[in-house]
Amino acid sequence: MRTLFHLPLDPFSRIIRVVMAEKQLEVDLIVEPIWERREAFLSLNPAGTVPVLKEPDGSIIATSQAIAEYLEEIIQAPSLIYGTPKAKAEIRRLCSWFDIKFNQEVTEYLVGEKIMKRFLGLGEPSSEAIRAGYSNMDTHLSYIGYLAEHRSWLAGDDFSLADICAAAQLSCLDYLGDIPWEDYQEAKHWYARIKSRPSFRSLLDDYVPGTKPPSHYADLDF
Repeated sequence: MRTLFHLPLDPFSRIIRVVMAEKQLEVDLIVEPIWERREAFLSLNPAGTVPVLKEPDGSIIATSQAIAEYLEEIIQAPSLIYGTPKAKAEIRRLCSWFDIKFNQEVTEYLVGEKIMKRFLGLGEPSSEAIRAGYSNMDTHLSYIGYLAEHRSWLAGDDFSLADICAAAQLSCLDYLGDIPWEDYQEAKHWYARIKSRPSFRSLLDDYVPGTKPPSHYADLDF
């Protein structure tokens, strides 16, 4: 069986968990405390980051982008990077937007400060960084709302890896109760559709010690 080394509140780990569920792949999930810098894990991925996928033959694939592309190549249905070359380029553009821009401007400031700093032993959260994360959130939620209003899904007519990348980031923030959903109705309606997908359900059961999610977090109807 495949093994996925992950962290419950890591958006990149969540991307792969949803991708594998969409493709109906069985996987053994192992929570990897990356702050411990275990030698056994570093031998799999010297970068010391998750997610890391270990295949049944022992081969290792690291980073969410590489794993997602790999799984798309070997398990072609359902396709999560679909369509014409231009359509695929749009899916990848949005994946990059959420994996890089959203993560750096919002998730790192909120999840990073509120959760990861505690586990990494890096001191108290920075109130300045948290304010920046809240401020930056408006741009991204407004953009998601714009895409959701003008397209069936974020990248086009069908559900894609772009939706997964966006929802993975948002789900981590939603666990902390940090999203003012009432101000972003289009984004909220889109995210409710994501939450209702069977592939997303296991994420809603996650629990981070010391931090309880809000009551709406696992509510499919908000």
